Formats: sequence, C-alpha cells, structure tokens
Amino acid sequence: MSNIREVLKQRILVLDGAMGTMLQDYKFTEEDFRSERFKDYPTSLQGNNDLLSITQPEAIKTIHGKYFEAGADIIETNTFSGTTIAMADYQMEDLVYELNYQSAKIAKEVANAFTAKEPHKPRFVAGSIGPTNRTASMSPDVNDPGYRAVTFDELRIAYKQQVEALMDGGADILLVETVFDTLNAKAALFAIEEVKDERNLDIPVMLSGTITDASGRTLSGQTAEAFLISVSHIPLLSVGFNCALGANLLQPHLEAIASKTSFAVSAHPNAGLPNAFGEYDESPEEMGAQIEAYLKKNLINIIGGCCGTSPAHIRVIANIAAKYKPRVATTV
Repeated sequence: MSNIREVLKQRILVLDGAMGTMLQDYKFTEEDFRSERFKDYPTSLQGNNDLLSITQPEAIKTIHGKYFEAGADIIETNTFSGTTIAMADYQMEDLVYELNYQSAKIAKEVANAFTAKEPHKPRFVAGSIGPTNRTASMSPDVNDPGYRAVTFDELRIAYKQQVEALMDGGADILLVETVFDTLNAKAALFAIEEVKDERNLDIPVMLSGTITDASGRTLSGQTAEAFLISVSHIPLLSVGFNCALGANLLQPHLEAIASKTSFAVSAHPNAGLPNAFGEYDESPEEMGAQIEAYLKKNLINIIGGCCGTSPAHIRVIANIAAKYKPRVATTV
C-alpha cells in the first residue's frame, strides 16, 4: 500500500464529494432503508443514510466508484453519523460497530479495485467521523448555561468504538470532519490516540473544522487560527475546513491557517450556499474557478467537495488540481 504522506508530497490529492447529495437521487423509501432485515424495526429509519451500507450496499459501492472515476484519490466512508450518540435517534446504538465496519469494508473493496487497475494512482479510504448531534462546549438550554447534553468522556467512548470499527474495516485514514465544537473534536482525537497506542499502529488523521457563518468562527467561537492552535499538539496528517460555506467564502480562513502550520491543508467546501429550498446551485465550473484561486495562492494539499457536490464537480476539481503543485508546508 502506498504511503499517503509520500503521495501528498508529489501532488494535490482529491477528496470525494457529497454522499447525501448522491443518495437523494435514489429516492429511497422507508422500505428501502429497512430492507428485509429491518422490516419490523420499531422506529422510522428513513434518513439514516449510514444504515444504507448494510441495507443498500450496492448503491454505496456505486457512488464510491463514481467519485473514483471522476478523479478522486480519497473516498470517505458512509459513516458521518456512525456513533452511538448519533444513532440513538434511531435506537440503533447496538449496530454502530457493524455500520462502521461494513462501510469501511465496502469503501476499501472499491478502492482496491481502482488501485489494481491504476497502480500509479493509489486510492485511499478515509473513515468519516462526524461531530455527533451534541455539543460538549455549550448548553442546548438557554435557561441553563451550565448544562451539557454530553460529556467529554461519553464522546470519547463513542468515538473510540467508531474508530476501532473503521480501522478493522480497512480505513487508511481517519477524517474527523465538520467540527463545530473543538471539544468534541478533541474527544475524537483523544480516542484515536488511545486506539493507536493500544494497537501500536500509526494511522494518518485528517481534521476538518467548520466555519459556521460570516462571523468567521466555529460554532464554539473559535477563529480559524485559534482552531488550528488548539489542535496542533496532535500529530495530524492535515488540518482544514469543510461544509457551511462555498469555496469563495472559505478562502480567507484557509489563508489564515496555510501560512501557520506544517500540516497539510485540506478543504472540501459546499457547492455555494443553499438556496431557499435548501438546494445547492453552484455548477462544477463555477466551483472549480473558485477552487483554482486556492491553488494559485498555494493554500491546499487536499481538495474535495461537501454538500451539493457530485462526481461532475469532483471531475472539474481534479482536472484543475492536476495542473498545480501541492502547497509546501510552512516550517512552524
């Protein structure tokens, strides 16, 4: 297996685009989400996209393949909500290990097939670790600012289970993404370091935060630079931002960190901002032009797409990225 750290020195790597956007095209019904195995499950399962790795694995495989065909070097596992904390919404906490394991296994099978066809372009699987639907830094109750819906330790335990399953399933990288609360991310990073120590394995870790709005801060109040500083004690493969903003609005935040870190820098922005219907209208060409501005400024080592992006977006991004040299990391 090629070492991603070495490949990163040679070229800009391309991450895949949105999983949810692609799954919407299938228009899966409640029955499709359930399949035969969960047909009598007591709760509604429609919308639990992670479950589709078990009930509709061919669809997940097909989507991974489309992103690789479009030029992606790295695909993300279908595990954005793959913790006991997030799966509690569906009463599926007991399925968490299987969900993550199967998602990583499916992705790895597709990656191996593409690497075998094109050995000069090795493909990698990033185990997607989402932020959960709770926040450790802030109270969900405005009347009780000291209340927390989740503790650091609860997050650490949940993340550890997810990490173990993703690694067992064959993930090459772990991607802690869409970080809106750095304390949640630290719980995930702590869990990863625990598993690495226990297994004596050094799996590369990508970390991607989210700037939530025009304030230029994460939901827990940090600027891009503060976010970088607060996680730089961990030996990361890359640090960057995804989601919430389109490519043009994300650029100043990438500029804020690119000159201040020796880590690789990643970005996977949305296809613009959502319209009144919550849909993303930015064309592959429009998004590609904005991302080219990153590359001209030497900001990026890993580039992909988040909400609203499709294989068509990734194909344009990959073609543009191929023309540029990767950012040379600053010595800090």
